[in-house]
Amino acid sequence: MKFLLIDDEPFALKLLSRQLANLGFDQVVAMEHPRDALAMLESGSDSFDIIFLDLQMPDMDGVEFVRHLVRIAYTGGLMLVSGEDQRILHTAETLANAHKLRVLGALHKPVNPDQLKKAIAAAPQQHEKTARKVYAPDELKQALNNRELINYYQPQVDLGTGRVVGVETLVRWQHPVDGLVYPDQFIGMAEEHGLIDDLTRLVLANALAQARRWHDMGVPLQVAVNVSMDNLARLDFADYVAHEIAKVGIPLASIILEVTESRLMKDLLTPLDILTRLRLKNIGLSIDDFGTGHSSLAQLRDIPFDELKIDQGFVQGAHNYAPLRAIVEASLAMAQHLGMKTVAEGVESKLDWDFIQNTDCDLAQGYFIAKPMLADEITSWIPVWESGLPTLIKTRS
Repeated sequence: MKFLLIDDEPFALKLLSRQLANLGFDQVVAMEHPRDALAMLESGSDSFDIIFLDLQMPDMDGVEFVRHLVRIAYTGGLMLVSGEDQRILHTAETLANAHKLRVLGALHKPVNPDQLKKAIAAAPQQHEKTARKVYAPDELKQALNNRELINYYQPQVDLGTGRVVGVETLVRWQHPVDGLVYPDQFIGMAEEHGLIDDLTRLVLANALAQARRWHDMGVPLQVAVNVSMDNLARLDFADYVAHEIAKVGIPLASIILEVTESRLMKDLLTPLDILTRLRLKNIGLSIDDFGTGHSSLAQLRDIPFDELKIDQGFVQGAHNYAPLRAIVEASLAMAQHLGMKTVAEGVESKLDWDFIQNTDCDLAQGYFIAKPMLADEITSWIPVWESGLPTLIKTRS
């Protein structure tokens, strides 16, 4: 790999160059002036696999340089480096990601050799940006008619015991040509074109039937199903859900609806009517992705949620980043005062698991525990997971 280092401090350039050489990388170009580096990139005279960019430079700061990288359509990896406050570094990384640059990490000065090695090792795993297929509403409508939408289930475990207590239902489109299509490629389109009701009702029907099968097998898992705010436009929705649950013969409390407000509610009255009646019927309500989008304190004030899901963007990395840790702990404390159950999303590493297990959070889900899987795989996976609990569970204070 070939590296471009941009930093106005000669000593920092020399140190980083030496660290890269110690790792076996000798194709390194070091430049003190960002405008010269930009001119070289614009000329196309040289190309680089990874750019190490200092944020604090007098001639052109790193944030401005990032804008120029976007303008020239730079497709290599970007590593941000700074001696500034960690929150500034984190914000700059968030900004670069929002620009769709291939950000490999953010390193604090002086750069730790071990962190540098890990960041570079991860670089080849970064996939190139590819254009995603756009599906037409008619294609999704046909898929609904053909029942090509299938449910996957991601386990949720009790953080005190590690036992599997529930699952979140996640829809996938089993496309006859393109294979498995993920919901971010069709949920928004379903909302825009009036197909979200049919989609949600199909997902709910399949989830309820599966919940009944698990109950019959002696595995009474609580099943969470995502609903869009667009589903809450018809006043009969609460009665419909209660009727469908009763039809399969499982307890109302074994179903929880996860509400994600991806768009602002145009009509507040109807959703409030429906959500209140769902709770009166003892059907659980979870505020999903709390702290992002429109899922905020106003919803906790106005809607009788009994579960709060902490977004993965706050959970991942909270073990070593104080601002994230503060947000998680504050969310948990607030939920506890409101008498709400809590779920940590995005637990993807042992570090995430250890951190969240040492909090007052109730449940966790994420790739460290299990990826979403087909229903038939759940019952065979549970004993495998639970056999490893003695090494994972600590006594909670």
